[in-house]
Amino acid sequence: MPPADLSPTMRDYLAEVYRLSERSQTAGGYIGTSALADQLDVSPPAVNRMITKLKDAGLLEHEPYQGIRLTETGRREALKELRRHRIAEAFLVNVMGFKWHEVHAEAEQLSRGMNETLTERMAAMAGYPAVCPHGEPIPTPEGEITPPDDCLLSEAPHDADLEITRVLTREPERLEYLAALGLTPGTRLRVLHAAPFHGPLQLKVGREYRIIGHNLAELIRAQVV
Repeated sequence: MPPADLSPTMRDYLAEVYRLSERSQTAGGYIGTSALADQLDVSPPAVNRMITKLKDAGLLEHEPYQGIRLTETGRREALKELRRHRIAEAFLVNVMGFKWHEVHAEAEQLSRGMNETLTERMAAMAGYPAVCPHGEPIPTPEGEITPPDDCLLSEAPHDADLEITRVLTREPERLEYLAALGLTPGTRLRVLHAAPFHGPLQLKVGREYRIIGHNLAELIRAQVV
């Protein structure tokens, strides 16, 4: 199936497989079909039908007992879809004045109708952003990407100067909470202490101190500066 013939739903699936595989700790980047069903909030039979279509189109590989992963063509198409989505998010924030916790669902709907011409015009109006409002890098029009050299905040070195690069959650309540704590992309901070057994982390943000749970720290990525 030529890429031009992919439906918006097929592109959504490819993008979500990419997102999940990027966070996957399994060998080869395989993800489970149940995780994909949960993330997309669709039934397992519906996921299996779409996986079959994407596999037949040469966009997915499906290995029993391992799961699914993108082919090289599938990865490229997933990144093109993520480019549209992330540019839409940047446009909504930079041009239309939306808050970062308001844009994920809106961008999902908007990007379904974006062709290449509209995408590039929106990128220009948004100031040609390199990252989306949540810090995720925006792929090139050819479907290429250079992920930042970062790590989960929960695994970051202690007493090192860090900068938040990106936030992985799109849940509005969590994003609002992170903004209230000042934990947004570009923020400088230090991890002072992490309690054992996935306990809370003590942070220093500027001259202020923050304590956050381990689960929240796993939704933040940072790099040493």
